[in-house]
Amino acid sequence: MRVVTSAPESVWPLAAPLLEGPVWVARDAALWFVDIKGHKVHRYDPETGDKKSWDAPAQVGFVLPVERGGFVAGLQTGLAHFDPEDGSFTPLTDPEPHLPGNRLNDGTVCPDGRLWFGTMDDAEAADTGMIHRLGEDGLCVPSSPPYSITNGPALSPDGRTLYHVDTLGGVIYACDVAEDRSLTNRRAFARIPNDQGYPDGPTVDSEGCLWIGLYMGSAVRRYSPTGELLEIVEFPVDAITKIAFGGPDLKTVYATTANKHLSAEAKAANPQAGDLFSFRVSVPGVAGTLVREGV
Repeated sequence: MRVVTSAPESVWPLAAPLLEGPVWVARDAALWFVDIKGHKVHRYDPETGDKKSWDAPAQVGFVLPVERGGFVAGLQTGLAHFDPEDGSFTPLTDPEPHLPGNRLNDGTVCPDGRLWFGTMDDAEAADTGMIHRLGEDGLCVPSSPPYSITNGPALSPDGRTLYHVDTLGGVIYACDVAEDRSLTNRRAFARIPNDQGYPDGPTVDSEGCLWIGLYMGSAVRRYSPTGELLEIVEFPVDAITKIAFGGPDLKTVYATTANKHLSAEAKAANPQAGDLFSFRVSVPGVAGTLVREGV
């Protein structure tokens, strides 16, 4: 295991409560991400430095690009289609209408274009969150045991292994994805003691290694496909929520961070907490997949 000593740099000083869900969208060569508690969608163009933001109608956990244009957004009220041209959010489906205290928290797209996402208890107390898959019929399929805070999922480059996170439990799980897209052989991939930080959003690179942001851990970690800790990238802030690989070579890493857990005094002492950061790596990420038609 090696510690990467080059410090990530802040590229957008937002000082936001809870940035999450970074995703590189190749069709417009830009990074998209959200501020959950601030009800914002953000777009960052690293080539021009252009920065744009949209208001969301509720807490928004992720936006992921759709084949037909626009994005699928994970709101507290369920999935919606987000059109950045006019800023509209059109409701699609609510996976948990019986759990109004839950919200959607993180999501990803399988190599075959299917959407996977997680939910969580907004109060971060009850074990009511779950990983879901959006089926071709438009129905959401529960696919994990319940947790208070789910993060992920993320998929291996071949789509055969799905990773998801029990954040408060400090466990990253791996599952096999069967032919019918059900999850089998769930096992603990890595465990992180709470005093080292809480595992947050996972992302997989082109070598199949898993990167995980550490909330209150001041770092992101890179694990081999067998669960061996390979690298640690240290940050000047303590809450790193998730990373995404971007740029023309997919070797620029963007990291979202948070400051909602900090007191006013701590925020003043840590003004970069809640910013968007970037750093470079030698192993590229995996080109993103568009969510298939029907969403």
